[in-house]
Amino acid sequence: MAAKPGSAPTTYSPNLDRKTRPPIFKHNDLDWVRPDGRGLHQCRPAFFRTGAVNSASGSAYAEFGNTKVIVSVFGPRESKKAMMYSDIGRLNCNVNYTTFATPVRGQGSDHKEFSSMLHKALEGAIMLETFPKATVDVFALVLESGGGDLPVVISCASLALADAGIMMYDLVAAVSVSCLGKNLVIDPVLEEESYQDGSFMLTCMPSRYEVTQLTFTGEWSTPDINEAMQLCLDACGKLGKVMRSCLKEAASASQE
Repeated sequence: MAAKPGSAPTTYSPNLDRKTRPPIFKHNDLDWVRPDGRGLHQCRPAFFRTGAVNSASGSAYAEFGNTKVIVSVFGPRESKKAMMYSDIGRLNCNVNYTTFATPVRGQGSDHKEFSSMLHKALEGAIMLETFPKATVDVFALVLESGGGDLPVVISCASLALADAGIMMYDLVAAVSVSCLGKNLVIDPVLEEESYQDGSFMLTCMPSRYEVTQLTFTGEWSTPDINEAMQLCLDACGKLGKVMRSCLKEAASASQE
């Protein structure tokens, strides 16, 4: 498995100096200590590498802490399914877990819900009209599940599409926030997700400042939703810069 060089892991934590509502907890009133020692609003270092799969049209590998994902893109190619002529292309997405991805062995499987959410997050960013009556297939494989799997899959898939030369309006970056008691925790790990009272995920095109998907579960107050959205948007903007830097380095390496 050959690959193009990738940069060292880079942090993309949101800024905390912006004007927001007063913090909902004090230093002596914390009720959650993060397992990996990060601050509540501190993201894991992000590592990306393109060209991870030689047989694919484009591919990318992403590593966020213990979460490791590889995505392969094939196409545009003629659709295998018979369908009427369409002025726009078709996007197929599939997310799978290896049998050793989770702590409990043998639980690897395809996640139809994740596949659907990946499709929704990416579809709005792709210029489907550039490949009419053709299909682009995106295959994501979670090698190790360390928490925040879907946001990593979405960001990695966006990078793989760019590596494949698929025309896009912008890259798509994704970030999630967990609600743990009265604390909002960005980029949660597996243990934090198992204790969360609610989850919030936002995917956006950072350069255009456009949201492609927003999902949340559990009970959220309006102030908490606003804070979670600002945290995610800020982190997505920084993550987008990390992703573009990876593409630039891969392009420079291919010209040498």
